[in-house]
Amino acid sequence: MSKLPKLVFFGNERLATGVSTDVPALRALIKDGYEVAAVVASHSEGVSRQRRGLEIVEVAHAYHIPVLIPDKFEDITERLAKTSAQAGILVAFGKIIPQTIIDIFPKGIINIHPSLLPKYRGPTPVETAILDGASQTGVSLMALSAKMDAGPVYLQQPVELDGNETKPQLAKKLLAEGVNLLSDNLAYILDGTLEPIPQAATEATYTKLLTKQDGWVDFDEPAELIERKVRAFLGFPKTRAKVLGQEIVITKARVAKNAKDGALVVKARPGFLEIKDLIGPSGRIMSGADYIRGYKRS
Repeated sequence: MSKLPKLVFFGNERLATGVSTDVPALRALIKDGYEVAAVVASHSEGVSRQRRGLEIVEVAHAYHIPVLIPDKFEDITERLAKTSAQAGILVAFGKIIPQTIIDIFPKGIINIHPSLLPKYRGPTPVETAILDGASQTGVSLMALSAKMDAGPVYLQQPVELDGNETKPQLAKKLLAEGVNLLSDNLAYILDGTLEPIPQAATEATYTKLLTKQDGWVDFDEPAELIERKVRAFLGFPKTRAKVLGQEIVITKARVAKNAKDGALVVKARPGFLEIKDLIGPSGRIMSGADYIRGYKRS
């Protein structure tokens, strides 16, 4: 039995801001028998802001895989070259990889991107699909290029949406689909059987980085959009609003029929929104009904 090609893994496997992961892509590569010569991780998402450790580092250490977290790519260029890896695999690295790093690998770097490219290029494709009320998104296996999400695509897997997905749920589903796509087709990519097809650049759409301010809601927008924001912004930046004179974080909501259609219903423009679950000023998670009862007692 011939030995499988050696790989280097890039990324944190956090497909969306504020969403942790059990690192299925790295685990799948190891399970499939590939030798992962190194893991290159990034502090770009979650570490400094949320003070959470990187799950990818814990898994790499468990399998005795060296971990590199460089400040500059120049710091690791020589070390990556010495791995003699045939390809890199990238899942949510959070930074642009320069061409000098891509060129180290004879087969380049293969990226799992959580959208049907060229739609939703950029840093927040999961959140943006929910915000747009899209009926479909998906994952793409792409040959990485130095330009953001512009490389040619090997394969895609559509994923239908029912309009109830939260960001953590959708990120987990897309990552699972991407891992399956990679596991089923990586051998064909590495042996040259499967060649990538250029994207239609004129059809590209782009997503933006989210800030805490993006999560603020003043109800001067449609109830349908606010409800989508609640689902898209779970974890970060969170959907914040002032209700009954207090700032809260809305964690679950639905579009209501009228002002009496629910315990805690707020008028939007247009429509009505029932706030079903929230985090109150005390930091306690509660239902909208409990929040109303507490407000009336105070």
